[in-house]
Amino acid sequence: MASAETGLELRSLIRKSGELEISLLRVPVAEPAADEVVVRMEATPINPSDLGLLLGPVNVKAAKFSGTGDKAMVTATIADGPLKSIASRFDQSMPVGNEGAGVVVKAGASAAAQALLGKTVSLIGGGMYTQFRSMKAAECLVLPAGTTAAEGASWFVNPLTALSMVTTMRLEGHKALVHTAAASNLGQMLNKICLKDGVDLVNIVRNDEQVKILKGLGAKYICDSSTPTFIDDLVAALVATGATIAFDAIGGGRLVSQILSSMEAAANQSATGYSRYGSTAHKQVYIYGGLDTSPTELTRGYGMAWGIGGYLVSAFLTKVGNVEAQKLRERVAAELKTTFASHYTKVISLQEALQPDVMAAYARRATGEKYLINPNKA
Repeated sequence: MASAETGLELRSLIRKSGELEISLLRVPVAEPAADEVVVRMEATPINPSDLGLLLGPVNVKAAKFSGTGDKAMVTATIADGPLKSIASRFDQSMPVGNEGAGVVVKAGASAAAQALLGKTVSLIGGGMYTQFRSMKAAECLVLPAGTTAAEGASWFVNPLTALSMVTTMRLEGHKALVHTAAASNLGQMLNKICLKDGVDLVNIVRNDEQVKILKGLGAKYICDSSTPTFIDDLVAALVATGATIAFDAIGGGRLVSQILSSMEAAANQSATGYSRYGSTAHKQVYIYGGLDTSPTELTRGYGMAWGIGGYLVSAFLTKVGNVEAQKLRERVAAELKTTFASHYTKVISLQEALQPDVMAAYARRATGEKYLINPNKA
C-alpha cells in the first residue's frame, strides 16, 4: 500500500557480470525541502527512450519472469559485446521514466511550493516510474484547469520533439521536412503542427492501416514503404514539397540511404546541368530513434552535399536557449488537448509493467501503440 512516507519505485540494474534485473523497490519518501514538493504520480508514459534505460540491450524474448505483484522481477543475460557499451551503469540500481504527471501532496515551506499543494502538475527529470516523486517547485508545470494527469503526462518528450523538428527545419534553412514512423503519437502531433503552421510534411509509414490514420488527420503526402512504388512515391512527394531535411525514428536498415537518394533524385529533376559532385542542395537526415536496431546501411548515391546526425530534444532546447524553449513549452500547454493530445493503448500499474505479456506488448514499440503507467493504480 502506498503512503506519503514510502512508495514503490521501478528500478533497472545491470550487473558487471552481465545480468539485467528489473524489479520494484520500496523507498522512503523524504520530507520536502523548502523549495520542493512531493507529487503522487498518476500517469507516466513508456517512451522508446525509457525502454533504452529499462531494458538496456536485452530482447524481451530472452527475459525470465519470476514473482508476482510487488515481488515481480525480470532477469536476462546480456552478451559480452553489448555489455561493453553500457559499462558506465554497472551495478547501479537506476530509476526509470522520463516524464509524468500527478498531484502535489506535500509542499515545502516556501511560497512557491505551498502554492502548488493540491495542484495537478507535470514533471520531467527521470525516475517517474514511482508512486511518489520529489521535485523542485520551480521544475513543476501546473496543468491547465480541467486537465487530467493522463492528459498532461506526455507533455514533454513527444510534443517538444515534434515542435523542435519544425524549428530545426526553419533554423537550418529548409522549407519542408520528412518524417518516418509517421503514424506514431509523435508523428500525429507533427502532422497537426505542420497543418496548422502551413508546413509541407512528407510522411513515411509501413502499412495501409497507418496510411489511413494519417489521411484521417488530413495529411497530404504519405508514402508507404511496403509498396512496390515507394521510391517513386517518395521522389514525387519530395519534388512537390522541396523537403531536404528528414527526422528518422527507425535508425537501422536502408531507409536513411533511400531518403537521401530520393532527395538527390528530386533535386536533379530541376538541375540545369550535370555535376559529378551531385546537387548543391544540402540534404540532412537526423536519426532520433532506434526502432530497427540493425546497422544503418548507406549506399552512396546522393552527391556530396549531405549529412547524417543524431538528434535529441534536450540538446536542441539547450542550443536554442531558455527564451525560445519557454515559448515552445507555452504552446504545448495551450494546445495540450488538441495538437498535443496523446492516445494510449492501455493504462497499467507498476506491477503489471513487469508481467510477461504486458512487457512483450510495450517492448514491441509498435507504431500507434503507447502504454501509460499509473504508479498508484490499485
